[in-house]
Formats: sequence, C-alpha cells, structure tokens
Amino acid sequence: MKKITEFTREELLELQEELEKQYEEFKAQGLKLDMSRGKPAASQLDLTNGLLTALDDYHTESGLDARNYGVLDGIPEAKKLFSDLLDIPVDKIIVGGSSSLNLMYDAMTRLMLFGTQGEKPWKDVKGIKWLCPSPGYDRHFAVTEDMGMELIPVPMTAEGPDMDVVEKLVAEDDTIKGIWCVPLHSNPLGACYSDETVDRLASMKTAAKDFRIFWDNAYGVHHIYEEVPLKDIFKAAAACGNEDRILYFFSTSKITFPGAGIAIMASSLSNIAEIKKHMTIQTIGHDKLNQLRHVKYFGNAENIRAHMRKLADALRPKFDMVLDTLDAELGETGLASWVTPKGGYFVALDTLPGCAKETVRLAKEAGVTMTGAGATWPYKKDPKDSNIRIAPTYPTIEELDKAIHLFCLCVKLAGVKKLIGES
Repeated sequence: MKKITEFTREELLELQEELEKQYEEFKAQGLKLDMSRGKPAASQLDLTNGLLTALDDYHTESGLDARNYGVLDGIPEAKKLFSDLLDIPVDKIIVGGSSSLNLMYDAMTRLMLFGTQGEKPWKDVKGIKWLCPSPGYDRHFAVTEDMGMELIPVPMTAEGPDMDVVEKLVAEDDTIKGIWCVPLHSNPLGACYSDETVDRLASMKTAAKDFRIFWDNAYGVHHIYEEVPLKDIFKAAAACGNEDRILYFFSTSKITFPGAGIAIMASSLSNIAEIKKHMTIQTIGHDKLNQLRHVKYFGNAENIRAHMRKLADALRPKFDMVLDTLDAELGETGLASWVTPKGGYFVALDTLPGCAKETVRLAKEAGVTMTGAGATWPYKKDPKDSNIRIAPTYPTIEELDKAIHLFCLCVKLAGVKKLIGES
C-alpha cells in the first residue's frame, strides 16, 4: 500500500477533498467529547463505592480517635498498607492528603525556602535549573516553572530519560538541582525505566550536592497489558551513599477517588526528619478518617493489587479500541507514529512535524477536546509540534469510538494539508 506521504500533489488534493467531506459530516453531529485529561470514568469510580461506607469505627488499632487532632505523618495502619504495596520501610513514609501533586509542590517550596541538609535555600541560587524528560507531565513542568526555574528538556527513550544527556548535564552544572521522573508507564509515553536507568540515576555524579530526584511513581500499580517490575530506587541510591537524593511520591488518585484518595511521600530518614520539622508548623495532620477508611476498605496490599487487576480489565477495551483504530486508520499512512503502552493512562502519538496544533484544533472544532498540543513539553513548546497525548479513560466506550475515529481523521487532514503546502 502506498503511503500518503508518498502521494503526488494531485493525489493529495483529491484526498484532501474527501477528508474535508468526512470532517464536515463529523461536525454536523454536534459532538461534545472529552479526551483532554487522564480522568477515571464514572464506571471506574463505581468499583470503589464501597469505600464510602467502609468506616464502621473511628478508632485506629492503637485506640486513637481519628476524628480528632494528631498524628502528623499518617496513621500507622496507612503507612503499613503503602509500605507493603511499594516495598518501602514504614519509617520512611509520610501519609498526606489526597494529592501527590500537593506534596510535590510543598516539597519543592521547602527546598526553595529553606534548602536541605545544610545547603543554601534554592531561592538564593542564581540561574537555578531543573531537568524535564520530554515528552512528560505538564503539571510537573508547571510546578518548577512556577518556582522560577529554567526548565531543560531531556530526550525520553523507551527505558527512561536519555542518561548520557542527564549525566553530562548534572556533572557540569551545580545550578541544576533536580529531575522529574515518572518511572513506570510514564506520562505520556508509557516508558518504563530499566534497571540500568535506575542505577545510573541513583549513582550519577552531580555538581550540586543537594541534587534531588522527584520520583513520582504515579502509575506504579497501573498495569494494563503487562506487569512491569521496577528496580528499587532507594536501595540503588543507598548502595551509592545517595539515599538523600530521592523524594518518592505515590497516590491512590486513580485507584480509588481522585478527589478523595490518599497521597504519600517517602525519603531517607534524614530527609523525613527535616521535612517533619517544617510540617509541624505547617499542619497538625491530614485527614485520618480517610486514611482509616482506605485501610478498612482494602485491608492489605494484595487486595489493592486485586482491585488494580479489575481496573485493568475495565480499561483494556478502551486502550484496545484506541490502538486498533490508530493501526487501522493511520498505520500505513506515514502520517503518525505512536507507542503501545503496557499500562498507565495514556497513548502518545506523534504527527508529522508541524501538525500537532492543527490536529488538536480540528478535533476541538468538531467536538473532541484533546490535551493541548505542546503540553507535554516545558513551557508548552514542542520543538517539532508533533506530540499529542491521547487519554482514553474518561469517555464511555461508545463516545471513545467516535472520538478516536474523528481524531484519526484530523491527523490525516492536518498531515495532508502540511504535505500539500510543502509540495
């Protein structure tokens, strides 16, 4: 089959006319579909509705009344639940509120205001910089941008950030203070960090003594097609004397309820002590009733894993639909390429260079809202204007069918326009 990228100008003009007719037919349907963010569908949320009635008593195992003040860093039962799930020692865990992003922002703010381990506050570092593996998570980039840092894109590979680039940058520049990492089923590429990548991140020489890895394991148990192991970043860092380097984050946002889940952070004992010193002033403690509710509902880590298998069964048909449609509609065109994820929440697609913004614009005009083109890069500036994040989870299967077919049509229409303009 001849690729569209190999068409003559006359063939492209003929195809454009046909595609525009199809596009107008979609517009006439008056669609209002949303694939903009990785939100759980109501049917997913229904799987944990039992959480709402799980609390039959307000007391922890030690007899503490969870309705009252106290317990700065989380009830012991919640710490143990996450310790067992993630294989992190209990004394290295702080249980927070519902948002891991909130914990990341707080952690970054503390480093900016107070510094860490005797180093000067980051606000006093002229020209402070942060590494941003790209394509990556827009909300991560927004945090460091909000702090006034210079964001440095780092190429992503199937095994994580390009470590040759990372190691060179951090060894030469002491104003580079850290890196964002989503180590399993990364947002949006679905990349899973290899053992070698974990080891190199843990052991690399950094010019900044207070270099920090923000290890956001957001999709650590979100396997859809294949369960992927992840090397223990704490053990790897401890073996090199760099355990203070790691700030680990996780939440139940896409396990139970995004607006009412539990988030945790974990780090070395010395970092935890430093963080708690500031937390004692910031808060008296987070929602212990919600922590207890989650403990009562799940009971143990294996029950969380069983729940995630149910979620995978619910999500797999949606991912199958997206991937099958991309293959059928775009696979032989030469107009797009994409990554087949093993888990997580997204499918990342690259259009021809210069076509992502136009594709997203066309989709929105016809009634399908996508994540903004460029959002997966620092400052929302995709140098190739090609990457688009597809979020299949929120629409119903019927809505998704329409949305992904329209999206493919928009990819083709934008690509054909680009080729005509260049021919």
